[in-house]
Amino acid sequence: MQTAVIYNHETVMLDGESFEACEFRACRMVYAGGAVPSFRDCQFIDCEWRFDDAAARTLGFMQLLWGVGAKAAVQAQIKTITGGGGR
Repeated sequence: MQTAVIYNHETVMLDGESFEACEFRACRMVYAGGAVPSFRDCQFIDCEWRFDDAAARTLGFMQLLWGVGAKAAVQAQIKTITGGGGR
């Protein structure tokens, strides 16, 4: 696989972006809850993943649900994410 672009120690804004055959080295990957990015044949080496704005609020809401006893709802979402939801 030929690497198209190498990102090295950069902050990469992900919302709505498409990446193909990229390598991310020690980058801060930031998703703010906009259009979902796409990755094809990319590598991530020692990257930090950060969720801002709407994405951070969604994670905060999931944490709130967990804390008030709605763990089953959060676990159901995790199963969907990981492909364990039987779909």
